[in-house]
Amino acid sequence: MSQAVSTAEDYLAAQRLANLPAVGTAWLDIRRNQARSLLEGVGLPTPRQEDWKYTNIRPITRSTFDPVSGSSGWNDQDFLESIQLPGLNSYRLVFADGILVRELSSCDGLPAGVTIASVAEILRADSAKLENLLGSALPTSPHGFTAMNSSFIADGAYLDIGPGIVLDKPVELVFICACAGEDRLGMPRNLIVGRPGSHASVIERYLSVVEARSLTNAVSEVILEEDAQLTHQRITDESSRSFHVGGLFARLGGDSRLDACSITLGGSLVRNDVLVNLDASGATVDLAGLYLARGRCHIDNHTHVVHNSPSARSRELYKGILNDRSRAVFHGRITVQAGAQQTDSEQNNQNLLLSREAEVDTKPQLEIYADDVKCSHGATVGQLDEMAVLYLRSRGIGESQARGILTHAFAGEILERIELDNLRLHLDHCVSHRLSSVERVVS
Repeated sequence: MSQAVSTAEDYLAAQRLANLPAVGTAWLDIRRNQARSLLEGVGLPTPRQEDWKYTNIRPITRSTFDPVSGSSGWNDQDFLESIQLPGLNSYRLVFADGILVRELSSCDGLPAGVTIASVAEILRADSAKLENLLGSALPTSPHGFTAMNSSFIADGAYLDIGPGIVLDKPVELVFICACAGEDRLGMPRNLIVGRPGSHASVIERYLSVVEARSLTNAVSEVILEEDAQLTHQRITDESSRSFHVGGLFARLGGDSRLDACSITLGGSLVRNDVLVNLDASGATVDLAGLYLARGRCHIDNHTHVVHNSPSARSRELYKGILNDRSRAVFHGRITVQAGAQQTDSEQNNQNLLLSREAEVDTKPQLEIYADDVKCSHGATVGQLDEMAVLYLRSRGIGESQARGILTHAFAGEILERIELDNLRLHLDHCVSHRLSSVERVVS
C-alpha cells in the first residue's frame, strides 16, 4: 500500500478495529476513538509546528506504511541468537513489528507479584486491569504519531512490579522491525508500573532484521508509585532505511526515582520524545542520552521535565556525535510549576561535530513559575580539541586513532552511567566500531 504522499487520513482509513484486541471493551473503544479524532484533527507533524521546526517528516510520508496488527509468523531463532547481549541473564519478551512472538520470549521463574506479559493478552483476558493505567502518563497526545499509536493499540509489553519487590534480573524487551517486509508499520504500546518500594531494570532494544524501508511508532508509559525505582535503557539501532518515532512518558510519585538512558545508534530518521511529570515531593529523574549520527541521518531528541510538586530533583545530560552530512536536534524543556518550591534541576546538551557539513540545532529551555528554586541549563557545540590531538600524537599515536580515542572518551561519560556490565560493554563495542573511521575535521 503506497502512494506519492501519505497523510493522517491514510492511517485513519487503515484502522480496522476488527483486527485489534478487545474490540467491544467500552473504555478501550472510547480511547481509541478519541485518539482517532485527535489524529484527524492535528494530522501528522509539519515544520510549521514549533516542536517539529527542525524535523521534516517528508522522508516518512513519501509512502504509506501498512500498520501491523497481527502476527506475521516471523520466528527466526538464529537472528535472535545473533543479537543477544553476551552473558546477559534476563526476562525477555520479543516482538516482531510490534506483535509478541511467544516462542522467542522467556519469563520463566518470575517472582510472585510480578507480571510481565503482552498488552494484547491482558486486554483479552482482563482488560479492567489496564483501564486506569493505560494512557494515564499520556493524558493528551503531544503530536499525531502518539495519537496514531493510541488509536491502534494492538500489542506491546506490560510490566507490573509488585510492592516492595526488587526484581532479580533485568527485563529485556526486544522490538524487531521489518519482519514482514517493506513498508510495514509497527506500533508497540508499552506500560511499566512500579508499585510502592519496588526496584526494576528494563532494557528496550529496537533493531531491524533486514535493510528494509519500515516505520516504528513506539510509546512507552511509566508509572512509578511511592518510593519505586526504575532504571530504563532504550537502545535504537535500526537500519539505515528505517524510520523511528518513539516516546517515553512517565509519572513519578513521592520519593520515586527514574534513571532513563537513551542511546541512538542507527536509523534514517529518529525522533525521541521524553515527558516526565514529577508529581510529588522527593521524586527524582535522571535523563541521559547519547546519539551517533553519520551519513545523512537525522536524530531529534525532545525532552520535557515538569516539576509539579516541591522538593523534586531532575538531572539531564545528552551528548551527540555527528559526522558526514548528518543532522541532530535537541530541544530540552524544564517547567517548574507555581508552588513547586525548592526544585533542583540541571540540564546540559553537548555536541561534537566531526565534519564541516554536520549540523545540530540545540535549544535548552527553562520555564520557572516559582521563586525558591535552583535551576541551570546549558548547551555546547564544537569540534575536537586540536591541542589534545597533538598531545596524543606526540606520544606516538596516529592521528586517526587519536581522534577516535578522544571521541570515544566524549561518549564514555554517558556509557559509564549504565550499571549493567553486559549492556555497557556491548554498547561500548558498538560505539567503538562506529567511531573507528573518524576522519580529521576539514578546517
